[in-house]
Amino acid sequence: MLKKIAFALVLAFICTTIRAQTPDQVYDQYLDFNLARYQNESAKALLIGESILPNVAKLPAKSQILYYNSLAKLYEDSSQPDKAITYYEIVAAAQPDYYVPHRALGYLYADRAKELYKQIPTGKADAPEAYRAIVLKALPHLEKAQACDPSDETLTLIKFLYTSIKDTVGLNALPDRLKLLSENCITVLSE
Repeated sequence: MLKKIAFALVLAFICTTIRAQTPDQVYDQYLDFNLARYQNESAKALLIGESILPNVAKLPAKSQILYYNSLAKLYEDSSQPDKAITYYEIVAAAQPDYYVPHRALGYLYADRAKELYKQIPTGKADAPEAYRAIVLKALPHLEKAQACDPSDETLTLIKFLYTSIKDTVGLNALPDRLKLLSENCITVLSE
């Protein structure tokens, strides 16, 4: 009986050791992930990217941010907005001046708001709380994106969203906020 228990423990240890990856192995996977992305093999990149997730802490800190940003973009491009939002939020929190995830988040939240907006009865005095909440999530991201990379499309969307929730104070203060937000823009992340 003791031999069986010892054998089981040794077997469990071996299985655990085999599954545990070294930082070098995880980084090699990360390089494969990037290669698949650059070769436009999105499905392959997504599979490799998802396999990295349990061990992402073994990547260098800057590589983690780049990885999350790339994974989010893959999810966005494969019509998985909830997963994209999860990882763009990580990138935006880690690099708040990097405008790219803000633009993505702003538009992803605005898409959700658009669906809710369609459900608002014509002539209703105030927007429903669910709509207002998602608009208020979208606006800070859209504003950071607009401040760092001005676009007529983004500015029009921002103005529409403020108007749709009847926030004239927020809309009137927009130029000052955009000026402040434009001060520390990061356009490219590097390792």
